[in-house]
Amino acid sequence: MPSRNSGLLGLLGLGYRGGRVVVGVDAVRKELQAGKCWCVVVAEDASPRAVDKVVRLASAKGVPIIPGPRAVAIGAQLGRPPVMAAGVRDRALADGMVPLAPVRS
Repeated sequence: MPSRNSGLLGLLGLGYRGGRVVVGVDAVRKELQAGKCWCVVVAEDASPRAVDKVVRLASAKGVPIIPGPRAVAIGAQLGRPPVMAAGVRDRALADGMVPLAPVRS
């Protein structure tokens, strides 16, 4: 049976290739401020600064926060360097991802 992280990473990769996922703390913050994020994936080893900047804003906006795998694993799935935060701009994709991981608030 595939792990929750592999399903989460698979959906994140599909969304990224389809232009429905934004990557990086600043890009995620911008999308959150514009009300365009349906959920946020935060790497388990994200820096305290990244966590503070993204998690606080997402929580204030009522956007689900999904604890993800390590930043290296997220980056590898997206063909990028380590990724600390990714924001999902597609509601249906977010609805498929939220059940795959325990949501912290």
